[in-house]
Amino acid sequence: MPKRDDIRRVMIIGSGPIVIGQACEFDYSGTQACKALRSLGYEVVLVNSNPATIMTDPGMADVTYIEPLNVERMRQIIEQERPDALLPNLGGQTGLNLASELAKAGVLDEFGVKVIGVQVDAIERGEDRIIFKELMNRLEIDVPRSEPAYTVETAEAIAADLGYPVVVRPAYTMGGTGGGLVYNVNELREIVRRGLSASMIGQVLIEESVLGWEELELEVVRDAKNQMITVCYIENIDAMGIHTGDSFCSAPMLTIETELQARLQTYSYRIAEAIQVVGGTNIQFAHDPRTGRVVIIEINPRTSRSSALASKATGFPIARVSALLAAGLTLDEIPYWRDGTLEKYTPSGDYVVIKFARWAFEKFPGSLDRLGTQMRAVGEVMSIGKTYKEALQKAIRSLEIGRYGLGGARDYARRSLDELMDLLREPTSERQFILYEALRKGADPEALYARTAIKPWFLQQMLELVQLEEEILAYRGSLPPAELLAQAKRDGFADRYLAGLLGIPERMVRERREELGIVQGWDMVPVSAAEDAVYYYSTYNAPNRVQTDRRRKVMILGGGPNRIGQGIEFDYCCVHAAFALRDEGIETIMVNCNPETVSTDYDTSDRLYFEPLTLEDVLSIYEAEQPEGVIVQFGGQTPLNLAEDLAAAGVRILGTSPAAIAMAEDRDLFRKRMEELGIPMPESGMASTFEEARAIAEQVGYPVIVRPSFVLGGRGMEVVHNEEMLAQYVASAVEVSPERPILVDRFLQNATEAEADALADGTDAFVPSVMEHIELAGVHSGDSACVIPPVTISAEHLRTISEYTARIARELDVVGLINVQLAIENGQVYVLEANPRASRTVPLVSKVCGLSMARLATRLMLGEPLSTLNLRPMEIPHYGVKEAVFPFGMFPEVDPLLGPEMRSTGEVLGLAESYGLAFYKAEEAAKPALPTSGTVLISVAEKNEAVVRVARGFQAMGFHIRATEGTQRYLAEHGIESEFILKLAEGRPNIVDEIVNGQIHIVVNTPIGQRSHLDDSYLRKAAIQYKVPYITTLAAALASVEGISAGLAGQGSVRSLQSYHSDIAFR
Repeated sequence: MPKRDDIRRVMIIGSGPIVIGQACEFDYSGTQACKALRSLGYEVVLVNSNPATIMTDPGMADVTYIEPLNVERMRQIIEQERPDALLPNLGGQTGLNLASELAKAGVLDEFGVKVIGVQVDAIERGEDRIIFKELMNRLEIDVPRSEPAYTVETAEAIAADLGYPVVVRPAYTMGGTGGGLVYNVNELREIVRRGLSASMIGQVLIEESVLGWEELELEVVRDAKNQMITVCYIENIDAMGIHTGDSFCSAPMLTIETELQARLQTYSYRIAEAIQVVGGTNIQFAHDPRTGRVVIIEINPRTSRSSALASKATGFPIARVSALLAAGLTLDEIPYWRDGTLEKYTPSGDYVVIKFARWAFEKFPGSLDRLGTQMRAVGEVMSIGKTYKEALQKAIRSLEIGRYGLGGARDYARRSLDELMDLLREPTSERQFILYEALRKGADPEALYARTAIKPWFLQQMLELVQLEEEILAYRGSLPPAELLAQAKRDGFADRYLAGLLGIPERMVRERREELGIVQGWDMVPVSAAEDAVYYYSTYNAPNRVQTDRRRKVMILGGGPNRIGQGIEFDYCCVHAAFALRDEGIETIMVNCNPETVSTDYDTSDRLYFEPLTLEDVLSIYEAEQPEGVIVQFGGQTPLNLAEDLAAAGVRILGTSPAAIAMAEDRDLFRKRMEELGIPMPESGMASTFEEARAIAEQVGYPVIVRPSFVLGGRGMEVVHNEEMLAQYVASAVEVSPERPILVDRFLQNATEAEADALADGTDAFVPSVMEHIELAGVHSGDSACVIPPVTISAEHLRTISEYTARIARELDVVGLINVQLAIENGQVYVLEANPRASRTVPLVSKVCGLSMARLATRLMLGEPLSTLNLRPMEIPHYGVKEAVFPFGMFPEVDPLLGPEMRSTGEVLGLAESYGLAFYKAEEAAKPALPTSGTVLISVAEKNEAVVRVARGFQAMGFHIRATEGTQRYLAEHGIESEFILKLAEGRPNIVDEIVNGQIHIVVNTPIGQRSHLDDSYLRKAAIQYKVPYITTLAAALASVEGISAGLAGQGSVRSLQSYHSDIAFR
């Protein structure tokens, strides 16, 4: 079938901000869809609220809207753009839910918009648990016994009938949001309440538990001719009971009989045909290995997290193919490298792929490291090897958690076998590492299977690694025999890990194996639906099959797994570097191990290496390819940590030198350089012991901000209010030593924070705009709401900020990008830190200011002077407000208080002609939206003019004010009427009762000092659970007043990014 000629303009809905359960895999799928549809000649209208994505770049679609993803905004865009069709199944759960809501609201019918790829009723069949169950019964496919519930009381009755444990599954959610495995009625009540709140239709399914069964996934693709193929079979090595996003898994299935795989395929094809999806569908099954019973757990009639993994694991670009099929093509019209066309596709490949999740429990003090049916991972890695052992070990060193193998983690080697078995009672992020030490101590694999439900085959593979490691340990202090070293490399042991086992430098291991000819071969994964496309992986279990050439080429080091502090923004920069190099006619080599990203898409670079970002792996690629240089400043901390070692090994680093990067990272060295330049910084000192830290704190005065050197995302950073807190920090929070000192800074109170991203060529620097933080200093820049251009910073201070940024860039000899963070206290501009690399704000500045900073920086790194880029000061007539998005809903036990350690997973952007409206739209996009009427709760520690302004602002807009005792008294003194409300410990009805009852619509709660931080945590947790906007700084409260006022005056129109850019004037 040819492409459809009844449509000309297609709208794609993105997935919004990065959240747990819905991450950058949807930037990858949306970007592929844009490219696929435009290649067929369609116009593409893209809508997304996430500025950090490649898909929202103005060149990716014909028209781009960065707007809140809700029915009213979508209606405005549809009315303005008049698309012929809507493609909703590449934007995750957000895209599906929004398409369903638009259909129900009559918007699609009103404007004659066809839904392509997946029909609206198919969304209901996949997502509504009642309809899904009825469909499965009709198809004669078994499902776990279950009943839907719309109230807690109904859920209790169903659970009593099914028998505990039961699983709670909210409808229309992703990442297991709001759900969980419950063992008693008290747990049930709490999780059902959460699930009903999370569900778009207030529905949860109470389901029999299949805990411990095998969890198996299929990715299938169907076309309009009803031709179907299975792209990938995924075996979750962790059994049922752990969310697939957290589960350790393999492709292909390694222990599942061919007969069972065929049965799962038959079921999957029945389902795909019944729901009539055109494109990709993910289907999850549970299999009881004792009885052979198979039940279907869920279907995702869209590209999913597993789709990204399946795509990268097999070389089959599911999102691209789904978009082509939605446009009318069929599988027999799309090329397939092996058998001609795609309807003949079958999974092939003589390799094993492993996915391992990356968590961030350390970012959330008080969180429980427990894995269950609600996803907790913030990222993942993918590795490719010829054997399970090789792929497993590559996955571990890809995680970037300071581990290069399975042994030696934490104190597990010192624990007794009984202690280790106790630690395995509940699944945690450490489970594989605990298993390794348990096997070393003689644990029976059958006993471990009984405890963890991880199958004996996988445990046996791990046991063989333990046994080999024990053989290697016998040679500690020297090098092992050649055959033992070769076997270790065939089984995936890293040079660095072997060096640690043997007690010798990594260099010695590397040199010895190279002398012996023990080197990796390179193999390739062919790409389907594309002409002559492949990507590469290393193996010690096969000869080299990859030829390299001597063309001019540059290597780009990616950012590895997503994590808090290092996310999609850095992938954005790496992708733009590849695009810029291609424009210059230079071959690009991308190195990354993250399957969710655009950088690991087959057509982003000329040569993609799906490899860990370690010194060993990067040097191996460098030696094979011999590029003219390596770009390290775009991938976040990951490549920066390698820069000095790479340079020492003779690698040419393009752009800013590793020495300059290291100098900026060394806080003490950087401070001395700033003193020489006469650029003020807050008083501080470096401490290697508690006594030194205490002396510095006494000298500069409490509160102080303490942090280790060489971190990203504010890792280990804290505001310390007294000596007791300082002692606790030094004792438990960080390892402090002369090699690992901490920086103790005076904490700037009531200071306005700002930052500047600049382009520099070693001589000159260009700052397109300064970004003003809306939260005061003390909240991590990644978590703070901020605005471009600035709103309250004076022209004099803006000049000072630009001057300091340019001077620092020159001093550090920056070539490429630099980010400088500053604070203004009592009329004085202080520099807080400088990062001579890409920052997470680069995509944001690029989108608001209309220039591609990463592309321009790449040209500078290639030697082009800044003067040739034709950059001029600009007048930006609009405002862009970034708001951070947090995963506190996934961590209900954690106090959602912001501080100097970053905790957000993603961000949204609000664009408008006024600051107030931009802030309002940013909050609308981040959710929950700011209310325009109702009751505000004010409970603040500060008693100052800002509190009065906030209260008067809400009063003027007609809000009813509730206040706690001290705040009520202060407001009364200033003539502001409020109604008293009890705190939790003061009686009933109290704040939480009012929040639960829906009688409070916005919360302003600003804790100051250690005790207040703890006292009001219940209030903030309740606000999160019941989706009430909560504000923890007066600066943000003032911005909210301005935003709500703008919203009341009219919630503004929608405008395309291209339209905003066309209005920018140049001086």
